[in-house]
Amino acid sequence: MKGKKKAGKKISKKAHVAKAKKTARAKGMLTKEEVLKVLRNVIDPEIGLNIVDLGFIYGIDIKGNDVRVRMTLTNPSCPMHSMFVHEVEDALKATFDDAKVEVDIVFDPPWTPERMSKDARKKLGIK
Repeated sequence: MKGKKKAGKKISKKAHVAKAKKTARAKGMLTKEEVLKVLRNVIDPEIGLNIVDLGFIYGIDIKGNDVRVRMTLTNPSCPMHSMFVHEVEDALKATFDDAKVEVDIVFDPPWTPERMSKDARKKLGIK
């Protein structure tokens, strides 16, 4: 049982991490984990899975309150291009109202099903 004691009480590692994240957020510092959590709520309407598990997120760069998301789509001619950009921007701005959000759609490297999470591949019947 590892943890720090506070006024005679033991604080779990999980609680300590949660407190650190809350403190960082209060100071206006975003984390990649927070951004990914929000992006898990952006669903591909044609597939019914979130864009993180589909492997569309290629990178997240955070500098202060600036968030840059590099993402892809299944193919360059995807008609959902604009919708995804707006969904990602809206979700992040709604959660982090002081954040400046930029979304870049990239196709290099090309998306492949191997980028999907194991759970997403299983749900879609892909081995």
